[in-house]
Amino acid sequence: MIRRTTRALDGQTERLENLQPGTTLQDRYLILGLLGSGGMSSVYKGRDLHFPNVTKLVAVKEMTNIVSDQTMYEMIVTNFEREADLLATLSHPAIPRIYDYFISKKNLYLVMEFIDGKDLEAVLQESDDFLPEEQVISWAIELCDTLTYLHNHKPEPLVFRDIKPTNIMVDHHGHIRLIDFGIARIFQPGQKGTMIGTEGYSPPEQYRGEASPAGDIYALGATLHHILTRRDPRLEPPFSFTERPIREINPNVSPELEAIINTTLDYDPKKRYPSTDALKNALLATANETGLLIKPRTAEIFVRGDEIQELWSFECEDEIRGTPIVYQGMILIGCYDHNLYALDAKTGEFMWKYATEGGITGRPAAEDGVIFIGSEDYRLHAVTARGGKLAWMYYTEGPIRSSPILSHGHIFVGSDDNHLHVINSLNGRRAWRAEAMGPIWSTPLVKDERVFFGCESGDFYCYDFRGELKWRKKIKRAVTSSPILLDGLLYFGSKDWTLYALEIENGWQVWRYRMGGPTISTPTAAEDKIFIGCGDNHIYAIHARHAREIWRYATEHQVTSSPVVYVDSIYCGSVDGGLYCLDFRTGRLRWRFRTEGPITGSPVIVDNTLFIGSNDHKVYALLT
Repeated sequence: MIRRTTRALDGQTERLENLQPGTTLQDRYLILGLLGSGGMSSVYKGRDLHFPNVTKLVAVKEMTNIVSDQTMYEMIVTNFEREADLLATLSHPAIPRIYDYFISKKNLYLVMEFIDGKDLEAVLQESDDFLPEEQVISWAIELCDTLTYLHNHKPEPLVFRDIKPTNIMVDHHGHIRLIDFGIARIFQPGQKGTMIGTEGYSPPEQYRGEASPAGDIYALGATLHHILTRRDPRLEPPFSFTERPIREINPNVSPELEAIINTTLDYDPKKRYPSTDALKNALLATANETGLLIKPRTAEIFVRGDEIQELWSFECEDEIRGTPIVYQGMILIGCYDHNLYALDAKTGEFMWKYATEGGITGRPAAEDGVIFIGSEDYRLHAVTARGGKLAWMYYTEGPIRSSPILSHGHIFVGSDDNHLHVINSLNGRRAWRAEAMGPIWSTPLVKDERVFFGCESGDFYCYDFRGELKWRKKIKRAVTSSPILLDGLLYFGSKDWTLYALEIENGWQVWRYRMGGPTISTPTAAEDKIFIGCGDNHIYAIHARHAREIWRYATEHQVTSSPVVYVDSIYCGSVDGGLYCLDFRTGRLRWRFRTEGPITGSPVIVDNTLFIGSNDHKVYALLT
């Protein structure tokens, strides 16, 4: 059935038809239904037909052209493109991702991440009682984090300008999502503009055309007042919150929280909190003092595998302990059944396999149509990407559990024979090898004609390309974790329960961070954070310069997998069989995918598709 909305323009009323379910836009986006409409726009639930084998839902925002004046239409198009460009620069878990935008028949369309949830106004309407204070505090803290991100956005800060319950959604995990960035703008101190926002929530200075972070703080306070008292400020005289004291309406609210909200609603912007970060700290302090400190609910969230978009899975003959790579449209992954498998990345169809004489635990490497993989049969194998035929074979004197690395026409790989081997990638001849004090399970790092690696004796080495030792750092226990480099520092973990940061030039220890157990996980980095898994069942986020713990997330078993960063998320497996997707800034769980065996390898993500192996013998392809 066609729904109709009525809109007024220049004193005339015009009836506009909303899109019918079953309509397809751009031969790609199938409209499933109307989510909401108002003003000059409607939002639809849609399906992206670019993924025919799975149901990828999207939100389609339609801005309907009802103006005849060409100049006004061009202004609308400009504002539309500005919103699309603005959203494209944002990367935060509470902000919907934008996938596409286009113009069709003079109507404007944004295709965005679909959020399965309800806005706060709907939450209020469906509740017969006051919302719990602890829940409101939890939402407020998340909103502070989101606004802090916007207010500190680079290269220029952003002001949202329209915080209100209908622009705040609670997703099906119970977390906050901020929607509708149509009037957000770059903050330039002293600059005035058109009065814009929503009456009742907008601060007094915004009526004068002044938009600033202090205005967002006021609007957040107005929103908190609304959802705690159930009194809609749009139905009250402007700026009259003092006439409706929160605790007189809802005595369940603590005096401390009421005082915080009153500060956010001060008529004078200078008397409000100086930043949303300061407001968040006040909320956290109040939660501590009143015993309402919100315990992370993310540990209770579990998303079943059938709720994650599984594209395909392929079953091998034994455990998959290692990490795959994507090369020339293939997934290449080793298995403990002694085989290297090549699967079609799109369909999961078997293409070929190459048999070694030992289990494969490392990650393959690939270059110029050749795949390189080590095996516990003491050999490094070079096989063709087309057909999996043997090109050459290199022998060591021990099992190879290290993953090979390609650089400068050579392969760098460790062996249980206590040597790092450097091999010509064209012919398989040894260029040189470096001696260590124990088996090398760590994957080497090659940078600026130097190679860095750890070994099971607890030694960490730096060699140059002539095979000469430049420096060595002695660690208390084995270094199975592989090193990474960030801003001149090397980071790696150890079985001595420690994450280390060393100077790249001389191996001097800059800091070390003590975890709750041993680690063989390889760290990864994003922004100023180092992420690493640990045998104490946790995934850690540590400040790269100050060695300060930012957050930790508890799984149900050891984390030997190495985390991977993609867009704004951390992906990491656990021995509990789960693949976890966490927001890398907060450690908040987004989803967990359950396999039937421990996950010890790491995922690889290409074009929004994640590939992971499990000890349940399967390789999985998931749509992120």
